[in-house]
Amino acid sequence: MADSVETKTGSYSGGVDVVKNKHEKKNQKINLDDLKKELEMFEHKMELAELLKSLETNVDTGLTASVAARNLERDGPNALTPQKQTSEWVKFLKQMFGGFAMLLWVGALLCVFAYIIRSTREESPAKDELYLGIALTVTVILSGFFSYYQEAKSSRIMDSFKKMIPQEAVVLRDGKKVTINAVDCVVGDITFVKFGDRIPADIRIIDCRGLKVDNSSLTGESEPQSRGTECSSDNPIETKNLAFFSTNAVEGTATGVVVRTGDKTVMGRIAILASGLESGQTPIAIEIEHFIHIITGVAVFIGISFLIISLAMGYHWLEAVVFLIGIIVANVPEGLLATVTVCLTLTAKKMAKKNCLVKHLEAVETLGSTSVICSDKTGTLTQNRMTVAHMWFDKMIVEADTTEDQSGVAHEKESSTWMALAQIGALCNHAEFKPNQDNISILRRDCIGDASEIAILKFIESSVGNVIDKRAKNKLLAEIPFNSTDKFQASVHELADDKRYLLVMKGAPERILDRCSTILINGNEYPIDLEIKRSYNHAYEELGGLGERVLGFCHYYLPVDQYPKGFLFKTDEEQNFPLEGLCFVGLLSMIDPPRAAVPDAVSKCRSAGIKVIMVTGDHPITAKAIAKGVGIISEGNECVEDIAQRLNINVEDVKKGDAKACVIHGSKLKDISQNDLDEILRTHTEIVFARTSPQQKLIIVEGCQRVGSIVAVTGDGVNDSPALKKADIGVAMGIAGSDVSKQAADMILLDDNFASIVTGVEEGRLIFDNLKKSIVYTLTSNIPEITPFLMYILFGIPLPLGTVTILCIDLGTDLIPAISLAYEKAESDIMKRKPRDPSHDKLVNERLISVAYGMIGMAQVSFFIIV
Repeated sequence: MADSVETKTGSYSGGVDVVKNKHEKKNQKINLDDLKKELEMFEHKMELAELLKSLETNVDTGLTASVAARNLERDGPNALTPQKQTSEWVKFLKQMFGGFAMLLWVGALLCVFAYIIRSTREESPAKDELYLGIALTVTVILSGFFSYYQEAKSSRIMDSFKKMIPQEAVVLRDGKKVTINAVDCVVGDITFVKFGDRIPADIRIIDCRGLKVDNSSLTGESEPQSRGTECSSDNPIETKNLAFFSTNAVEGTATGVVVRTGDKTVMGRIAILASGLESGQTPIAIEIEHFIHIITGVAVFIGISFLIISLAMGYHWLEAVVFLIGIIVANVPEGLLATVTVCLTLTAKKMAKKNCLVKHLEAVETLGSTSVICSDKTGTLTQNRMTVAHMWFDKMIVEADTTEDQSGVAHEKESSTWMALAQIGALCNHAEFKPNQDNISILRRDCIGDASEIAILKFIESSVGNVIDKRAKNKLLAEIPFNSTDKFQASVHELADDKRYLLVMKGAPERILDRCSTILINGNEYPIDLEIKRSYNHAYEELGGLGERVLGFCHYYLPVDQYPKGFLFKTDEEQNFPLEGLCFVGLLSMIDPPRAAVPDAVSKCRSAGIKVIMVTGDHPITAKAIAKGVGIISEGNECVEDIAQRLNINVEDVKKGDAKACVIHGSKLKDISQNDLDEILRTHTEIVFARTSPQQKLIIVEGCQRVGSIVAVTGDGVNDSPALKKADIGVAMGIAGSDVSKQAADMILLDDNFASIVTGVEEGRLIFDNLKKSIVYTLTSNIPEITPFLMYILFGIPLPLGTVTILCIDLGTDLIPAISLAYEKAESDIMKRKPRDPSHDKLVNERLISVAYGMIGMAQVSFFIIV
């Protein structure tokens, strides 16, 4: 294999535009139902030689130029096919002619029509109807401009995916390493990946040297995932020998063969799925539509009644038609469109001050209607930082302080065993603080390194201090980096206060214990016997059962007579220092701890009748532990596994209905029918979905919607974008969220805190209540405005209220008081009542109309007549 690297960025890109045009002309209808199914791949399970043969490639020479050109012609460029975007003028027209605006346009046209009719009968007709038509037109145009400006509805999801596409890739072509545009990668290319690179396509790992990838955008797992050459799982997402398009390599190097490109990659499937989904009407849009039907029905009924009365009283039919139009227009609340838009905007601004940034005005009320919240775990319910939660040393489990402000428990720091454990944690660790952060609290400092090592660094720094000084004083002489086979990391240090060299090691607890013959207890070494092993196993199982990641730590002081000063340590195959017979010191366990405000927020949701469902890509044990910690699974509620364990019976023997809570693994979810999923969602009050794929998150949201729920979804990764788009309201994270998730969402949490959603729910419920009050206030003037027309027709009384006067009332004196009702404070029980039922609890119903017209409106008319 040639070592030299030629830079040929443009060499293979000449035919891209031509190929792309041909590719786009193919009439390939996207089947979203197929994309919702679980990902099926076979490349990771094939023998490597067989796979390379089928792809017509070679590890030593790569593809030939002719085969690469043919594959590019066949599959198209390694890019995501752009979907058709809604143009800005179409979005503007939707604001101008959609919903309530259409009713005002009809009113304006009727006014113009009435003026034309009057002009045919009178030489100098009054221009009231014309003025009203113009005023209605101006009102709807201004409201349309305002709504368009406020919302600027975004459909740039595909653009966000494009930002994630790697720009260049190093591949092997005709036996030479060349750097090409990533868009020109084809199936069969042998590609080279190193630390810091973005994976150029879906690749099968051929050779690997400590490669770790950040799959959080796909799976939601915050911990970097080790890659290798072996097929570790039939599930392509979980196997170690695949790396995926646009994920990041965070450690090590690897060589791989490209197996999928462009739209056929895992990321491509998610992109097409997210872009192809229709989110449907928002609850408030449905309510406005329902209101239009009611107000139109009332207006037409009264108008026809007046037409009949006019004809019966002997009026000319043209004059009677003018009356008809006047009555219908009088029933149209001209100021209501502006009132609703301004009220929603005011609430959106209030929510922004509380860290809820609303992208679409209608989302303000949707959040208040929410009955189910499907929440991601990492970064939303938790702090999105691995933290040391427990320690085991001196045969005791000790709790660490996991609070965000370090106000929790403080452990005993005088033990010599603890000091030894802290020393190993400081020295056997690559993580470092970024510079110039002395004024920032330790837990909030930015670091470089692996998530677990960063957790240990921050813990040791906050407990003991001066980790950097400790490393400087105890010079690193040799190191064996962590690898997935041995599962340990070791290093040898020259101590400042001891003539002996110190070997320190950390890794998988069972592997570390196997390498030890003694254990350190209260500063003294003791042989590891059965009792100590039982104590260790009990601690390991207990910490693992809490969903925490456990690491073991040991050390060994190298004898001076065998390892004198200046000894040259070797770490290759001829390693010349012991890795057996070491001294076990203790365990540290880490977890991404819950945010402080989340348990109270979950409790408020439960009081408000909102079901909180955790949907995460993390391990079921971890997910269950966090769910219990934040109250999603409440104290006393058991899953079928808990009941089976308590009763010492098989899971299958647990009675259906005994378990109020359930934890469902993604592997089981793919075998559950639609009806069974709906049954689970109906019958279980506390649900956790773990190890879920992006497709499964979408299926869960659709299931909740099928059973009649208004669904809010929170997420921050690319994997969340289909579910965010499909949900009634998608809520993305402002800090940790990807551009893709922010574009797909309707609302962004600026502080990434679940508690902010609860604030948004309360504001959403409040605006729904206040909109009802504004509508009642606006509609009450209709009866007093219609009555003069009736008096004129029946008794010939001159009109005291002309059309222009009515317009001045509706758009002048009535508008500001109606808007002011948006500032009404919440009722005391607003977060204690159940979410409204969209099919029954309408924004405008018969009762509201009867109160506005029959009670308040008639009272105003009576006062007018009496006075």
